[in-house]
Amino acid sequence: MRSTELTIVAEAPARGAGLNQVIGLSIAAVVITLVLLWVGHAHRSHRIEWLTRIADKLGEKFRRPSWVALPVLVFTTSIICALFGFIWDVSWHIGNGRDPGPLANPAHYFIIIGLFGVFLGGMLAIVLPFDKPGPAAVRITRDWYAPVGGVLMAGCGLYAMIGFPLDDIWHRIFGQDVTLWGPTHLMMIGGACFSLFAVLMLEREGEAAQAEEVAYGAFVTFLRYLSFGGMFIGLSVYQIEYDFGVEQFRLVLQPMMIAAAAALTSVAARITMGRGAAIVAALFAIALRGAVALLVGPILGAPINWFPLYLGPAVVVELLALTPLLKRPMVFGAVAGLGVGTIGLWLESLWIGAVYHYPWPASMWAEALAMAVPVAVLTGVCGALFGMVLTGQRLPRRPIGISVVAAAVLVIGGAVANGLQIVVPQKDTATITLTDQPSPPGQRMVSADVQLSRPDMVSQHPDWVTILSWQGRMNNQRGLVIDRLDRVGPGHYRSTQPVPVWGSWKTLLRVQDGYTMTGVPIYEPADDAIPAPEVPAMSSINRPFVQEITILQRERDQNAPAWLFTAGSIVVLFLTLMVITALTWGAGRINNFLTEPEPVEEKHPIPKAA
Repeated sequence: MRSTELTIVAEAPARGAGLNQVIGLSIAAVVITLVLLWVGHAHRSHRIEWLTRIADKLGEKFRRPSWVALPVLVFTTSIICALFGFIWDVSWHIGNGRDPGPLANPAHYFIIIGLFGVFLGGMLAIVLPFDKPGPAAVRITRDWYAPVGGVLMAGCGLYAMIGFPLDDIWHRIFGQDVTLWGPTHLMMIGGACFSLFAVLMLEREGEAAQAEEVAYGAFVTFLRYLSFGGMFIGLSVYQIEYDFGVEQFRLVLQPMMIAAAAALTSVAARITMGRGAAIVAALFAIALRGAVALLVGPILGAPINWFPLYLGPAVVVELLALTPLLKRPMVFGAVAGLGVGTIGLWLESLWIGAVYHYPWPASMWAEALAMAVPVAVLTGVCGALFGMVLTGQRLPRRPIGISVVAAAVLVIGGAVANGLQIVVPQKDTATITLTDQPSPPGQRMVSADVQLSRPDMVSQHPDWVTILSWQGRMNNQRGLVIDRLDRVGPGHYRSTQPVPVWGSWKTLLRVQDGYTMTGVPIYEPADDAIPAPEVPAMSSINRPFVQEITILQRERDQNAPAWLFTAGSIVVLFLTLMVITALTWGAGRINNFLTEPEPVEEKHPIPKAA
């Protein structure tokens, strides 16, 4: 078994996809594009009518215009498909490591189809209407108008799909970065996340375009709650590595990301859908994420992943909505954000501490609150603004709205920049004594005794001192073993369970304490594709602490020009800011055209004194 797994590692490419896969995907993309262009042209020129008939039937059933009903249905099924593929893909890489290319990983098919479906949903909304779809519609040609939500949905889908070819180019230049937070990876998941705002805007346009006020039925209500539940999930995708327990960045980032997602979504849902909506949306998110986690984990044999519940923050928002603050949405959003970033996070920490591999230590809370509270306050206000758009309440003056969104982006960026700051000990080492444990033939399981060269290198209660083993297989399960070590003395730790040091497993000692984040390799197999020699698991090891990412992302080319990596990351950041800007513009346009103007008070002349 050991020789077989080593052969697999050696044969797997460490950079871009094979030329045959690139050619195959390119041909498929060209053929599908040509077919869709023909269908769109044939529909616009009235050469085909079946697309109109399908959309009209769905419109009658869901009590929405045809250019809303069909696109929303396509979008909903597609985004769920992409979610399943995404969770499966992350678990696949955690359990298996890198893959030989996009067509060799079954999860990639669901992601590609799902993201393409998001784009297709947006294009359907653009192509379907022959008449102007509401006053906010965007003019394409002299007599062709498209709904704003459809344009934004197609843009988000296109932005996500562009990430696929760029990801292959990125891997060819920098090697494979086995992490969620690779720049091109963030494009794909970010596009899917942002599209959830677009679908809610499209639904708002459809509601306003009805000839008369029509109470939306149970199915539309279900889709709206599902959309807000999806927004909880979409804004949570950046936390997925924390959900599996293989976070590659400091723990203090997790509460900030949870607070941002909770504040924005809970406030927007409560303002849009009314009493109890924040809790209902959180329950929808729990049901959907739970179903996917069950399918990917126990059923498909991948590592188990947990996820935030968001129930505590949702309850905080609902309680605050019972006060007169709700009549002033922006103030309500700010206060609700403050509640989410404090009490809501504390409630969420109870769940994190119960099921996650890495609970939040008391020593982290001061920095966590300093990051999470301003982020939650500003995202709460953004959620209130979005809720006002979806309910037809007039937004404040444009400079105010733009300033709030810009401030939220800047504060989130500052919090992330702080969370990415790490310190790697330069002279410290770890002495690790391995003791063989009973193991099946061809395998090697060991226990570990760890002594840090400097006992005060970490505090008495560090964020974590663990041994991580991943990217191997055991008992026909893709592997992930996380062992939180017991402290037996100053700088002295001992494992609590056997860990694997054989085959394709990668095993390392991990230490995080405040800004200190570092690791020591215990065992890594030889990998000719990188190339990298074996790091043997000897009975007695004394090795220096290194930057942890050089172990976790072993395939990444650490010798690639740093300026090129930075430049590529800046380009992706710029594209992301363009998408956020487009969504802000779209929300403002919809609000301007679909909101009744404020009544102008009649001014009576003041009578002159006699």
